[in-house]
Amino acid sequence: MVDMLKDKNILLGVCGSIASYKSAELIRLLVKAGANVKVVMTKDATAFITPLTLSTLSKHPILTEYYQNATGEWNNHVELGLWADLLLIAPATANSMAKFSNGLCDNLLSAVYLSAKCPVYLAPAMDLDMWKHPSTQQNIDRLKGFGNQIIKPKYGELASGLVGEGRLAEPQEIVDHLIHDLKKKLPLKNKKALVTAGPTYEAIDPVRFIGNHSSGKMGFAIAEELANLGADVTLISGPTALHTSNSQIKRVNITTAAELLSACLDHFKTCDICVMSAAVADYTPMEVATQKIKKNTDEFEIQLKKTTDVLYTLGQQKSKHQLLVGFALETHDEVVHAKQKLQKKNLDFIVLNSMNDAGAGFQKDTNKVSIINKDLVKTDFEVKAKTAVAKDICQQIIASL
Repeated sequence: MVDMLKDKNILLGVCGSIASYKSAELIRLLVKAGANVKVVMTKDATAFITPLTLSTLSKHPILTEYYQNATGEWNNHVELGLWADLLLIAPATANSMAKFSNGLCDNLLSAVYLSAKCPVYLAPAMDLDMWKHPSTQQNIDRLKGFGNQIIKPKYGELASGLVGEGRLAEPQEIVDHLIHDLKKKLPLKNKKALVTAGPTYEAIDPVRFIGNHSSGKMGFAIAEELANLGADVTLISGPTALHTSNSQIKRVNITTAAELLSACLDHFKTCDICVMSAAVADYTPMEVATQKIKKNTDEFEIQLKKTTDVLYTLGQQKSKHQLLVGFALETHDEVVHAKQKLQKKNLDFIVLNSMNDAGAGFQKDTNKVSIINKDLVKTDFEVKAKTAVAKDICQQIIASL
């Protein structure tokens, strides 16, 4: 799940080891995954790989000293530690790990390590005898006791000619370790989510349809946030120009209310969370013309029939372990209608939009919602960007689970 690293601030520490050359590929993979990477090198590391190489790949200046000699500018280790979402030290030498373990602080990297409040990952690299030495193993145990994660070195031929443990893990293995560990910490890990978004179009003839103004922005934002929280997301979308940015979201495209119902029934039984934010047509033409209807009369009538209520259908099938969320877009008596819908359709909570609220409604980048839970307790939120509203809704999902 490469998207786990998207927009993460990663501080990479590079120590003096022959394995330092692998840090170039490691930076390339992290940047490719969407991470923001800054690099702190020890003085010895610059003898193995040039700061210019790592600066070019990370797109940031390389930091080696407490201050820049040319300008006297301070490289603030505290700010660096606060900037980072995670600190990765690869390669981590026996010397540097001994410093970290004992709180020694004689270079910028060790100062950053002691200042960091984020998760710390160390990928050791050294010769076999150094790795096996009791002092190194004692330092490893202490670092683990501090809550640091050790990405174990690999078995193989070492620079000395010996064969055994001590090789730096390959860059892709390090990245995979980060992704796997971050995934484990997410609140919705191992949860399957189903989200619907956008309008439905009910055909009148080959070129005309009955539809609504839904852009799908709210549903897409919810799908993205659920995926960011670790859920395995299926997004069923009506016609919209929107695209998902998280590659882990499985998208199913539909056009009509009937197609939405069919797709939901295909996926609902296996989901843990279902968020029905699509704006579904309540009626559809009884007959669809096979040719474009001509303007031959001043008046024209279309007979409509009710579509199947998708949300009600899913509410009747819902099991105890499933969480079902509905939306209500109202123009009057908003709370009364939302509470009726909540109870009638067997929802766990409902998200209420009022067309009377500024900043709410279709085609906007903002929304103003209220959430009403099963106990009919209503929580109001301010006008926010739909991405922020999605976070509020997903926090309610987590609390409800």
